[in-house]
Amino acid sequence: MLKALINKYNIAGPRYTSYPTVPYWNANTFSLKKWQATMAKSLNESNLSEGVSLYIHLPFCESLCTFCGCNKRITKQHSVEHPYINAVLKEWRLYLKLFNEKPVIKELHLGGGTPTFFSAENLELLIKGILNDAVLADNYEFSFEGHPNNTTPKHLQTLFNLGFRRVSFGVQDYNETVQKAIHRIQPFENVKRVTEAARNIGYTSVGHDIIFGLPFQTLQHVKETILKTKELLPDRLAFYSYAHVPWVKGNGQRGFSDENLPSAALKRSQYELGKELLAQVGYHEIGMDHFALTTDSLYTSMQSGNLHRNFMGYTASKTQAMIGLGVSSISDSWYGFSQNVKGIETYYQLLEKDVIPVYRGHILNEEDLVIRKHILNLMCRFKTSWSKKNLYFNELPETLIRLKEMETDGLININSKSIEVTKKGQPFVRNVCMAFDLLLQRKQPNTQLFSMTV
Repeated sequence: MLKALINKYNIAGPRYTSYPTVPYWNANTFSLKKWQATMAKSLNESNLSEGVSLYIHLPFCESLCTFCGCNKRITKQHSVEHPYINAVLKEWRLYLKLFNEKPVIKELHLGGGTPTFFSAENLELLIKGILNDAVLADNYEFSFEGHPNNTTPKHLQTLFNLGFRRVSFGVQDYNETVQKAIHRIQPFENVKRVTEAARNIGYTSVGHDIIFGLPFQTLQHVKETILKTKELLPDRLAFYSYAHVPWVKGNGQRGFSDENLPSAALKRSQYELGKELLAQVGYHEIGMDHFALTTDSLYTSMQSGNLHRNFMGYTASKTQAMIGLGVSSISDSWYGFSQNVKGIETYYQLLEKDVIPVYRGHILNEEDLVIRKHILNLMCRFKTSWSKKNLYFNELPETLIRLKEMETDGLININSKSIEVTKKGQPFVRNVCMAFDLLLQRKQPNTQLFSMTV
């Protein structure tokens, strides 16, 4: 039965870190001036009540991982650190002009690339530069992504002293054949070393990222990786499907052939096996592709109904405004999205002209805002409702017709003014969201834009 459902619903679809999704952003209605107006509106609505989130993209890596779809610059020249930090701080100062009050930071996340490519001293310079012009929310959360091979005790201690309490380490898979294929060699001992070091220092949430569907990966590989993960018992896990999108990411994902990738059925089996093993240890599934122990804030936020999703993935608390700093970063004002330029040189040039380095975006209309709420509800709570008049939209009857077959297959329950994704249907929540995605329904892509849903 599961195999039949996989064959039926394994289609290309968005991961819904936003709505509208990036390929459906409307360039004709977007301008930097309009974007700044929406961000200023959002910041001054939410800054003092809930604070804002910051995402800082640090793009440098010393070597290329061929599974990675992130924007990165491969270099061993660490002289790039200071100019980049200065540019990010300049961009932050441009955003500060949009606030009426001093910004209140609720969340700050360092992503990449490889944030721990930067020295501990330079990361301290960056964070202090941000915090000099801001105040912290009472329940602020700072987090960063660390590479197990180059995250040092000094990195961990320095960032801990600055207020960081959550760190995630990219594991992917422990099998050597798989690691060679994705050009990411990191022995279990390295992951164990940094995990234990973080806990000894006092980090309250240590996460691991594990991927299924990687080249040459078998069921046994996934099992062995989960069993090794049990030894370290990270507080939360991202256990997600490898998104093979070489047509988008260029040569970075061409380090192996398509024939080396597991079939859709094998990928689903890898996921089901991994999920079963994780449940036996005490992990609870959070939304899509995330797992946490009951002591982790991601679990407690799911229980309280406060789970949120944005371009950083799932977060334990909601902020209306998220500012993305650095090349390729995406910002979210709730009323609009913008993405920074991807080239470092162009990024520097725009900042030298005192221009926020945005190159594309989308201003949400009333319909977009309604659909965004439904998709956010489905992704975070596996249910949504239109009992309130402001959540009804004109094409809802057609949307429900599209969902009838999923109801017949036991994936959802449709009620008079709400729908709920069943336990059986949770692995297919992206498909459910696609039925609500009016822009996707009105204009199906001619080429493959998204990874497969399974």
